[in-house]
Amino acid sequence: MDSIKKTAERARAASIRLGAVDGRMKNRALEGIAQALAENRADILAANRADLERSEKENLAGPLLKRLKFDRDKIDEVLDGLKSLIALPDPVGMTLSAMELDEGLELFKVTCPIGVIGVVFESRPDALVQIASLCLKSGNAVLLKGGSEAAETNRLLADIIYKAGVRSGIAEGWMALLETRSDVAEMLKMDESIDLIVPRGSNEFVRYIMDNTHIPVLGHADGLCHVYVDSGADLDMAVRLTVDSKCQYVAVCNAAETLLVHREVSDAFLPVVRAALVREGVELRGCEKTRQAIDVNPATEEDWRTEYLDLILSIKVVDGLEQAVEHINRYGSGHTDVIVTADRDRAARFMDYVDSADVFCNCSSRFSDGFRYGLGAEVGISTNKIHARGPVGLEGLMISKWRLFGNGHVVADYAGAGGRKFTHRRLDKETAG
Repeated sequence: MDSIKKTAERARAASIRLGAVDGRMKNRALEGIAQALAENRADILAANRADLERSEKENLAGPLLKRLKFDRDKIDEVLDGLKSLIALPDPVGMTLSAMELDEGLELFKVTCPIGVIGVVFESRPDALVQIASLCLKSGNAVLLKGGSEAAETNRLLADIIYKAGVRSGIAEGWMALLETRSDVAEMLKMDESIDLIVPRGSNEFVRYIMDNTHIPVLGHADGLCHVYVDSGADLDMAVRLTVDSKCQYVAVCNAAETLLVHREVSDAFLPVVRAALVREGVELRGCEKTRQAIDVNPATEEDWRTEYLDLILSIKVVDGLEQAVEHINRYGSGHTDVIVTADRDRAARFMDYVDSADVFCNCSSRFSDGFRYGLGAEVGISTNKIHARGPVGLEGLMISKWRLFGNGHVVADYAGAGGRKFTHRRLDKETAG
């Protein structure tokens, strides 16, 4: 088996060739991957059952078991994601700007792949398919490390995807699966071969990655998302959105963890939302004002800072929009936050002042997702404030390069008081060149 250093070097070599592959070949490769996954469905399900059975014996936490499950519905979802990704335009070589510097001297800014991306992700086998396919479509080589709980599933998926890509003409070495923690430690040292690390996991884990590598890191730590029910909100809508945000899939980063309620609607809203959430098996923890209205466990300061990833929700009654925004910006993780309101101006104020990658009005926090955004899928959701923010799809896996076309032009002709002058004339991006 190759060393991690050798694997990273092969990925670097493959990334150069993959970056120049045309969109039709990449789409054929993605079609081949989809076909191979469908043909190997039974084996994938068997591998996942083995992972689930082992993890249950090892007393893996319930939320992690939910993430680990990769059943027929999940396979259908990733196949749908691949179809959606194939339908998207090739993100490589798109002209971002075009300018004439002088007659016959034209400058273009175009998109290009980042290069080699290392992704460390949680125990979700569907994430492996999404990440690998996004990297292929965007022309990036990828090194993947999933949770050890999903070892059998990930090993089989990686083998199926890699071989299908190579059969379709994608360069050998374009993808590799790392399997141990020591592999990750070695990968973090490979700044000569790896261009970007994307960690998906706990705040502690992401901080560890950032503190132990010189490679740029893109990602988010906690997904501490809020739903704020404003005065004048449609309370039936608010109940439905709260339940969906919390319960539709509880073990993911875009599930709500805290419910904020304007004091003017708290007496009417809290009993109704409590009944709906209790029916779903949610444990509720509330501030003192909440506990005066409904019977819930007391919330502590730590609850406002906690990403439960479980059927637990903290509730706080606030005096108004400003206090809700202040709470979110103090305790939130900059991921996804929702306002439920009938007032568009108040919604705009919420969206302007909440410092998060995704801010929603009158819809569930669970919409914060690359597939639902029409990005095909996502490598992860970034709370960074550089390069990419929010769900990171194809666009977030691209950078740019400058291309300058001349006809014997030299800088000396432009030097001095009598030198030629630049025209700096904007060109039509669609027709230039």
